Amino acid sequence: MQYQFLTLELQEEIAHLHLNRAGKRNALNDGLVLELRHAFENLPGHVRAAVLGGRGAHFCAGLDLSELAHRDPPQAVQHSRMWHAALDAIQFGPVPVIAALHGAVIGGGLELAAACHVRVADATAFYALPEGTRGIFVGGGGSVRIPKLIGVSRMADMMLTGRVYRADEGERVGFSQYLVAEGKAWSHALSLANQVARNAPLTNFAVMQALPRIAEQPADHGLMTEALMSAITQSAPEAKLRVQAFLDGAGAKVRTPQAGADIAPAA
Repeated sequence: MQYQFLTLELQEEIAHLHLNRAGKRNALNDGLVLELRHAFENLPGHVRAAVLGGRGAHFCAGLDLSELAHRDPPQAVQHSRMWHAALDAIQFGPVPVIAALHGAVIGGGLELAAACHVRVADATAFYALPEGTRGIFVGGGGSVRIPKLIGVSRMADMMLTGRVYRADEGERVGFSQYLVAEGKAWSHALSLANQVARNAPLTNFAVMQALPRIAEQPADHGLMTEALMSAITQSAPEAKLRVQAFLDGAGAKVRTPQAGADIAPAA
């Protein structure tokens, strides 16, 4: 499928997606939002993970304000819901999505990054929510997803004061799980995607689909959902084979990561 504002390449089990509006700092217009939804809703069945990045110097500078049309309240609600559907297609889609962040991760771009499952930022990344200075409010799911990363108070501060977080600050407060050197976000995200693609598909499904919903449930409901999902995953034939391989000494053991290892979670 050829897109106007998005590039999609399939390399074995990994989908490579890039926002492709570098001249606009990859600002999100309606066409790009709809293409993102279509791409994630129509990934081929053999794809096991995806990496999402941006062409040029920035990941995404947010909503394309040059295309912000006048809408009455009912039209504005429907427009926001269109964004919600597109970003839900990422968060609750068929495969785990690793975001490769660099340069601007602003407004709608931060909302897009928050819909991904893992975020890798390089040293050039910076984060902002300038909606307060623009006289608008987030509309792409940011008020739901971003507080789960950094908390309500930090998000409110960003929107009220225009505070900008550097890459190192962003990793510390929770915008990214990984921080790498300039120019290394894509390669690191791709390494993670290849690692994730080797997991049991049903476990990946549970992490993507059940885990965020369990987090929203009352504790007793969440524990019951957890028990059901645990029973389903461990009864799958692939799970039985993997556990037996570990018991037979063929499975990899968890070890302390080496300093400077390529795949190591952020502290």
